[in-house]
Amino acid sequence: MQASAQQAKPCAALLEQFRRNRPGRIGERISFAGVGGRDVYNITAPFKDDGEWVIAGRVEDRTSERSETMFFVERRGEWVPRNGAPVFALQDPFFCFIHGELVFGGVEVYFDGSDPHYVTSWRTVFYRGSSIRRLEPFAKGPLTMKDIRLVELRGGRIGVFTRPMPVEDARAMIGYAEIGSLDELTEEIMRDARLLHHQFTKVEWGGCNEAHLLSNGVVGVLGHVACMDDGNIRHYYPMAFALDPVSGEHTPLKIIASRDMFPDGPTKRPDLADVLFSGGLHRNGDGTATLYTGVSDAEAHRIVIDDPFVEYEA
Repeated sequence: MQASAQQAKPCAALLEQFRRNRPGRIGERISFAGVGGRDVYNITAPFKDDGEWVIAGRVEDRTSERSETMFFVERRGEWVPRNGAPVFALQDPFFCFIHGELVFGGVEVYFDGSDPHYVTSWRTVFYRGSSIRRLEPFAKGPLTMKDIRLVELRGGRIGVFTRPMPVEDARAMIGYAEIGSLDELTEEIMRDARLLHHQFTKVEWGGCNEAHLLSNGVVGVLGHVACMDDGNIRHYYPMAFALDPVSGEHTPLKIIASRDMFPDGPTKRPDLADVLFSGGLHRNGDGTATLYTGVSDAEAHRIVIDDPFVEYEA
């Protein structure tokens, strides 16, 4: 892994760099059913639970921010709610496995008591268990902090990626801390994590969506980088970088996909048309990876891309 001390590049420069060698691949829409006409988006990559492939996804009406996270299984080409699986009042689900145990989480959103559409705050919450049906709550992040993710490191320690927002003189940064066990995951650990500088410009932001332990002990991070232009139009791009947990060095960000690589479709609001929210990455073992992503806060898609972590293992 070659780390860099370069200053942060804005989204526009990262996107221009990506488009110079953008692959000609096109993604595909993932079909969901059994949710009463609601949208399913911001999904995880599939993972095995009790021997069956499962996807967790954010489910909500097009005109609402009140979400449920549900677990889906594939039946005859469509993903349908899994019988008997729990349903959580969470947004943007994620998962990982730590010391052989399933860790699941999402964003818990708080609404004003007199205005059911007004969001007052939010936080990341964590559950653990031997399977989906046995999940129990065990930790909560600080208020207003999304994009907290865990990864098991070599030797068994646990890496913790955070996203304070705002922080110092920037809109957001990614933080990193380490703990010895899940029992040590506290609000203080997440709040006081060391900041990774020079990833985002002061007015742009992003976060970690999923962390992968690579073959050389380096952590490959799947995330998103975002900006806003005139008219409050949002632009979200899937990105990747690597962190050496021993030295603390990290590589520059690189965009790995853009909205025009996916089929046209609906959007929750006009300002969200150019939003891709990285959900998860399945490494295929042949130099490619399948990226699972929310699209325009209304749909879920997937695309096969070059594995963005291969270069970090060299």
